Amino acid sequence: MITWLIVGLVAGVLADLVLGGYGVLADIVVGIAGAFIGGWLFASAGWRAPFPGLPGAIAVAFVGSLLLLAVLRLVRRAGARAPR
Repeated sequence: MITWLIVGLVAGVLADLVLGGYGVLADIVVGIAGAFIGGWLFASAGWRAPFPGLPGAIAVAFVGSLLLLAVLRLVRRAGARAPR
């Protein structure tokens, strides 16, 4: 459990530094969700983590977090343009 929080926090903060985020708590949530997304993406594509152990988990979660933040930005931007 603590490992998931650490991986989520590190991956979320790194993604926040690259794309901008929503705060520390949201970075953790985005990082944990990104770990699932990154794990699914890497498994589906037949890729392996670039590093063994915890650094590899963080790298995969970081990729998933970037993807999640990019999608959230697109959805947020599309919602802002929708006529009311």
